[in-house]
Amino acid sequence: MKLHTNFTGDGKSIVFLHTGLQTGLLDFEFQRDYFSKSYQVVSPDLRGHGQSITDNIKNFFEDSAKDLLETLDHLKISVIHLVGCSLGALVAIKFAQLFPDRISSLVISGITPIKPDDWLEMHEEDVRRQTDLLTSKEIGSYFDQIHASDWRQFIHFGKDEKWYPFEDVKAVTEFEFPVLFIVGENKPNETIGATIYPEKNPNIRVAIVPFAGHLVHTEQPEIYTKIVELFIGKAV
Repeated sequence: MKLHTNFTGDGKSIVFLHTGLQTGLLDFEFQRDYFSKSYQVVSPDLRGHGQSITDNIKNFFEDSAKDLLETLDHLKISVIHLVGCSLGALVAIKFAQLFPDRISSLVISGITPIKPDDWLEMHEEDVRRQTDLLTSKEIGSYFDQIHASDWRQFIHFGKDEKWYPFEDVKAVTEFEFPVLFIVGENKPNETIGATIYPEKNPNIRVAIVPFAGHLVHTEQPEIYTKIVELFIGKAV
């Protein structure tokens, strides 16, 4: 499916893939404003988010990667700098696996590089926290406004303890194009990638950002953006 997509700026294309339950317009706002001065910034809504309407998320990551390819082909965009966080980073990784010839560089953050020993306990806590969203009328009303599809399907999707694509994340070490892994210092299960990735692949650069956690691009937007700008400039 072609994704609902917003554009701003001119030049080489940077595609930003948003986090779960966000949209292309509501996420990466600081980065969109900054990079649109020198690049064409492309901000799609992933399937089931925003105005990219679907109730089919069974094979979410592969289908989302194919959605992005179809969207880029429709827009006649050939090669991109691809940036994603959390759910968006997982889709970006899958896209890079399937269509490496379309990638100029890849920036990922908010991912867990290897399956933690206490994954089941972590998952159960995530499920409890996300299930609480279903009982809040205020939160429910907000998400109903920004998503044309039923956003609750992603809460149910996340209840499967096998939903996280650890094999895809492991494959990052095999990429031959430039990769930047940005991680907030407050997330130990994510910072472990700072040693794993560059040790196995010299094409991977790592940045550990202080005073930040899972959402580095929103918690430390200026630092994150400067690092991405430097990386992309070197990758061209």
